[in-house]
Amino acid sequence: MSLSLIIKWGGQEYTITSLSEEDTVLDLKQSLKGLTGVLPERQKLLGLKMKGKPADDDVKLGALKLKPNTKIMMMGTREESLEDVLGPPPDNDDVVNDFDIEEEVVEVENREENLLKISRRVKEYKVEILNPPREGKKLLVLDVDYTLFDHRSCAETGVELMRPYLHEFLTSAYEDYDIVIWSATNMKWIEAKMK
Repeated sequence: MSLSLIIKWGGQEYTITSLSEEDTVLDLKQSLKGLTGVLPERQKLLGLKMKGKPADDDVKLGALKLKPNTKIMMMGTREESLEDVLGPPPDNDDVVNDFDIEEEVVEVENREENLLKISRRVKEYKVEILNPPREGKKLLVLDVDYTLFDHRSCAETGVELMRPYLHEFLTSAYEDYDIVIWSATNMKWIEAKMK
């Protein structure tokens, strides 16, 4: 029994009546090659399903239970159209290969804008010494956030934020070191946390 199929591709419709239910999906693709110039391996036929999956090339068209004048959408590109896309790009003097340009890499700490910020802060900052340094003692600098206090926890008060054994650690460290508490935050927050 012959089939009548309508294939939509490239804004046009192609009617195929030369196939029977005994022909395969590959036979359909070969017929489409003659009409469109698209090679069978470049064709994707939308609407030809076998058990919910795209039908393989060896499936007989009769097994797909196609109704007369079934419309099938084809996706695919002719080889000559692909040559333009897949071929090497034309030489163009307007294109700059910026991968060959080597810029001098400046480390973050040596960038001019960062050096200016540091210089300004050093000039403007007032160091507040609460206790004079003790002779013969080294200096231990401790950050408030994530060192003395665990800010990743779900604690709600300063006492709950303190690291375990913080007071014991500070007492022991003070025997051999002068201690400086540092933070990138404002001094009022450091004082609040230290209380």
